[in-house]
Amino acid sequence: MSAAQRREQLVAVGRAVFAERGYEATSIEELAVRAEVSKPVVYEHFGGKEGLYAAVVDREMQQLLGRFTAALSGDGGPRALLERAALVLLDYVEDDTDGFRVLSRDVPDSGTHSSLLGELARRVEHILAGQFTGRGYDPALAGLYSSALVGMVALVGQWWLEHRSPAKEEVAARLVDLAFSGLSRLDPSPTLRTTGSGRA
Repeated sequence: MSAAQRREQLVAVGRAVFAERGYEATSIEELAVRAEVSKPVVYEHFGGKEGLYAAVVDREMQQLLGRFTAALSGDGGPRALLERAALVLLDYVEDDTDGFRVLSRDVPDSGTHSSLLGELARRVEHILAGQFTGRGYDPALAGLYSSALVGMVALVGQWWLEHRSPAKEEVAARLVDLAFSGLSRLDPSPTLRTTGSGRA
């Protein structure tokens, strides 16, 4: 096996093991056994478990971000963009389950998962800012709403990964209905309707 082929094999094995066991529960010994190599081979290519994990996460992030970029760069109004974004994530959950598990499990303190969600939110923010400007809302708040939307879709993706019901298209439709109904009725200056004690 060439060095490049071995590296690809280790990334594939790492993806499967990290998805199955999580980062903390995975040992360098287990990675080496599953890849049928010695521990020094893993160290040689990645410097250790952390390096292999970073390579796996980076590849998954790039694939998912590429799908979101393609979905959000097409024509269509806000609802069509939301529909495409929701389906991109649910397609990823369905087709690349191990990758989604890696990105949504017990991520170490590197902030990688936060970086992924943050990058997705920034891409959505750009779209929302244009929509906000056209509707008379403060575009500076687009970041808040894009983070809320991305967080909602990511958590629903985790839930759907375990349940797989209702069907993917129905989950996407319900997500979009919730998000779009809320966005289409935004109050430019909302206020809380309760006092500090929690009473109306």
